[in-house]
Amino acid sequence: MIPSVASRAPKLPAMSQYWSPVVHHLTPYVPGEQPQAPNLVKLNTNENPYPPSPRVVAAIADELANAGERLRLYPDPGAQALRQAIAARHKLRLPQVFVGNGSDEVLAHAFLALFKQERPILFPDLTYTFYPVYCGLYDIAWQTMPVDEHFAIQVNDYVVPNGGIIVANPNAPTGCALKLAEIESLLLRNAQSVVVVDEAYVDFGAESALALVDRHPNLLVVQTFSKSRSLAGLRVGFAAGHADLIEALERVKNSFNSYPLDRLAMAGALAALADEAYFEKTRQAVIRSREGLRGALLALGFEVLPSAANFILIRHPQRDAGDLAAALRQRGIIVRHFRLPRIEQHLRVTIGTDAQCQALLEALREILA
Repeated sequence: MIPSVASRAPKLPAMSQYWSPVVHHLTPYVPGEQPQAPNLVKLNTNENPYPPSPRVVAAIADELANAGERLRLYPDPGAQALRQAIAARHKLRLPQVFVGNGSDEVLAHAFLALFKQERPILFPDLTYTFYPVYCGLYDIAWQTMPVDEHFAIQVNDYVVPNGGIIVANPNAPTGCALKLAEIESLLLRNAQSVVVVDEAYVDFGAESALALVDRHPNLLVVQTFSKSRSLAGLRVGFAAGHADLIEALERVKNSFNSYPLDRLAMAGALAALADEAYFEKTRQAVIRSREGLRGALLALGFEVLPSAANFILIRHPQRDAGDLAAALRQRGIIVRHFRLPRIEQHLRVTIGTDAQCQALLEALREILA
């Protein structure tokens, strides 16, 4: 009898034996759920509730119309046109601007290029959970500094020896923002360290530190097109800082992927930058909806942190956050529940359209009743 192929095949070892040692110790970032069910009110991943500018769609269509000629060629590795447009809008110079495949990639390059130092880097104990992931990936020592009882970052806590500092402003998942004077104080009192300010949500109510780039060579500001420009699906981010910092990012990028932005992403981002009126219209719409939703939730008995982002952090003193999230899900509404110390009884709610916010409020009234 001839043995089957399966019986003759050697027993496969556990695949983890082929892993590099570092992989065994990684704790990957867990992104927000992207459910596939139709007709959900999706308020869990801080996406903009409005579509991108019509100019973005037209620019991508034009690029595709010439796809036979353009897509066979590599995109511009230096993304010169996009970097120049970003520099012009923010009154910067071309050597002060770096672009990448979403702000997460830009941040990853910054961690490797600037934070792999002898001393630990500092960031808040309650912030974007990708920061410790990058530290684990690149073997960077880190230390968290506690936010206060109101979830605010206290810049005085960061005046200790360090290998660098990163703060999200507004912070995530709280939405709390630092004033520009506080950012400048952080820079002045840590002149020997790089300070990275992650401004993913800055356009919804905070002051941007881009105005400080020329005055502080230790400042790197990171922004994204995903939130206020409604381009989460294109993956475009950028950093601004002293030319020496940008060169460090370029060295890492060109040792990893010389062509991070494709032609469609660059065309879409350029068109989004060109439509300032649409950007302002949708940005203000989100801010108005946020403040309206905050007031309505306060009236329902929720505690709501003041937010300068396109989300709010809420809790109900008499209801378990996990139970509330589950009850909302049963009604087709998805919010983010972080099972983390200090905020395990909070929910993060993305600001949707007015109709989506109203659906959330009606569901919560029903649940609380």
